[in-house]
Amino acid sequence: MFLSATIISLMLISCKNEGNTEQQSYTSGNENILVDESFAPILEDVEYIFESTYSDASLRLIMKSENELLNLFLNDTAQVAVLSRLLTKDESRYFESRNIKIRVNRFAVDGIALITHKSSKDSTANVSDIISRLQGKDSPIKNLVFDNANSSTIRYFKDLAGIKDIPVEGIYALKSNSEVVKYVNENPGSVGVVGVNWMVQPPVELESIVESLKILGVRNVAGKPGSDAYYKPNQNDIALGLYPLTRSLYIINCEGGAGLGTGFASFIAGERGQRIVLKSGLLPDSIPSREINIVNSIKN
Repeated sequence: MFLSATIISLMLISCKNEGNTEQQSYTSGNENILVDESFAPILEDVEYIFESTYSDASLRLIMKSENELLNLFLNDTAQVAVLSRLLTKDESRYFESRNIKIRVNRFAVDGIALITHKSSKDSTANVSDIISRLQGKDSPIKNLVFDNANSSTIRYFKDLAGIKDIPVEGIYALKSNSEVVKYVNENPGSVGVVGVNWMVQPPVELESIVESLKILGVRNVAGKPGSDAYYKPNQNDIALGLYPLTRSLYIINCEGGAGLGTGFASFIAGERGQRIVLKSGLLPDSIPSREINIVNSIKN
């Protein structure tokens, strides 16, 4: 009986090892990455280059609104997430209670763009007017169109205006950034709110629509940087701290060990990943260096 039990145990171990043939490393294996859908275009670009570079790596980007993403993150659907904020103390405590080290890399700064149809007479907006509209007060801005009621963008503007709930009138929440772009195109006079990446590098199906839209210049409230003129969410104005509507992007890794998620986080924070961020219209966390060779062609 002892001999039979030993043989069966060895067979089970052998079967288990045969079934677990996948090797997980910094550059190989499979990994789910939770991504705030507001930043879908830039993360899709990074994913493509990463998988092209490392053929044994397979990433699955799960695009969700911020609230949905956090629920999945805290329920172990994935161990890596891209957010526009850090984890709260309570959220961090969840992972720390399981002895999981939280690794955080800031990899970009996003400018939140206010967009409208090119036929609109308006080309500028004041942060004070945005706050008034969000607080339900009279404002030259008659309506604001957001991507999702549970999105990081809505949360950002709630914090900006110091409110807990958005007013019923004058504020519209759709389902995605794509819908915001389409809505603004079909409803001249409306003002949409999207990450600047959606305007700089839109998905193919939105390219022709984006051409009919324009980005508004924004002036900050008095006494704050960017209150002297109207600025746009370009990399120069973001880097100088003049464009008022910005947010940092973080990749938060709770793998607890070496894995593909760690490799992807290192890639996006490294020089190659930062060059992709630079091309996307966002401001990289670290500006990639450029080498210029000057050749003296003057002959004596």
